[in-house]
Amino acid sequence: MLTKKQQLVKRFFDLFFSILGILILTFPILVLAILATLATKNNGIFIQKRIGMHAEPFYILKLRTMINSDSKDNITLKNDPRITKFGKLLRKYNLDELPQIYNVFIGNMSFVGPRPDVKGYADILQGDDKVILNIKPGITGPATLKFKNENEILSIKSNPKKYNDEILWKEKVEINKNYIKNWSLKNDLKYILKTLF
Repeated sequence: MLTKKQQLVKRFFDLFFSILGILILTFPILVLAILATLATKNNGIFIQKRIGMHAEPFYILKLRTMINSDSKDNITLKNDPRITKFGKLLRKYNLDELPQIYNVFIGNMSFVGPRPDVKGYADILQGDDKVILNIKPGITGPATLKFKNENEILSIKSNPKKYNDEILWKEKVEINKNYIKNWSLKNDLKYILKTLF
């Protein structure tokens, strides 16, 4: 678990760079949100309840990539017919995640950490696994990078939900536990750079 000092360093980093990011990215996000609205014929900003630090629910912000995407399901396959052409472009370059910079600024997310899941995953962890609830969920992180092609993996499985729940989710928990155990600002910077480049 992170010490108080480490938590402060992490929060200061998040706050400083989220403010900088908001100044740079607000206009591009607005443009992309308008285009997403036109593509989906719905509000271009997608808001969904996720589980955050200490298993507290919060609302994550994303650019809408699908028609009728208000499902509570945590799994979206690569070939999901609900994904618009513009949505595929947003997903390809992870641009749909850009509005989460506001989540980081507000303080219910961090730049780096475990990805926030819908109810039924992190909130029901037991034993040592619950340690991942002691930090804020992140836009990116070691598990996110390892499974960056998760949708492609799940798309070729006969039972994607079962595979996700029994294989991928358990491995993500172990990766995130290791991330917390070995946390450093240097590692966070490394994950951010890997995500960007």
